[in-house]
Amino acid sequence: MLGLKTEKQQQGDRAEALAERFLKSQGLQWRERKFRCPLGEIDLIFQDKDCLVFVEVRFRTHNDFGGALESITKFKQKKIIRTAQVYLARKRAHHMACRFDVILLGPTLATDHIQWLSNAFSVDSNW
Repeated sequence: MLGLKTEKQQQGDRAEALAERFLKSQGLQWRERKFRCPLGEIDLIFQDKDCLVFVEVRFRTHNDFGGALESITKFKQKKIIRTAQVYLARKRAHHMACRFDVILLGPTLATDHIQWLSNAFSVDSNW
């Protein structure tokens, strides 16, 4: 049983795959999925022209997008920002502009239930 994912983890993987396809269809160039370091995880990383885009994906089975968005607290934002800083250091990409987007999905995993919040939060709003 070791290594088996829970239903919630499987749903999260499907949500991230849907978000990835959606952002590709919007012209963003895929870079990486599930970047992890000791400080945290970034769901998806894309490039939009000369800007790196760090994407947090949230899926909720009810149609309350506010609840999904509210789950990305200031603490969670700081964790994502610090993880992005590790990514930038490892890739030697400090020179690149970056932004933090959020994809909200629900109540089903369908493209007509996607809400894309570009530049949803920034480093400046967290320091």
